[in-house]
Amino acid sequence: MTGLSAVWTVPQVPAELDEAGALAALRAALEHGGEPGLRVDVVFVDDAELARLHGQFLGDPGRTDVITFDLRGEGPPEQHGPDAEIYVSVERAREVADLRDVAVVREQALYVVHGALHLVGFDYHEPEERAAMRAAERAVMVSLGYSEDLGEHEI
Repeated sequence: MTGLSAVWTVPQVPAELDEAGALAALRAALEHGGEPGLRVDVVFVDDAELARLHGQFLGDPGRTDVITFDLRGEGPPEQHGPDAEIYVSVERAREVADLRDVAVVREQALYVVHGALHLVGFDYHEPEERAAMRAAERAVMVSLGYSEDLGEHEI
């Protein structure tokens, strides 16, 4: 049994994606990547908090949509808690969903899927990596019952 959790730290900006939806997206992406046993926390935050984390840990204080922290190298699980943490900006998902003309709940689920796929080895720095990431995102999202989205993600 995996230890999966979803936490919303912005009660004044609640996420449209509920806990069951967040955990389903996380579980499906981990299974797609062949690592269903990982213990992962998903934390929904506002833009300011995600920008702070982005600056502190990745050296870029700019806005972003999702950050994944792989904690598996930090020692035995009992010493560090979850294997990973995925931080999702609720506000950024709302903004991008509006620009892309998709449901906010779908965009938030996509960010969870995207973060989990990074954890299991997908990346997007090179064109072939980006194509593999997008194909994996589409496959997972369709498996969750979302319609296929071929629109541009980089907004």
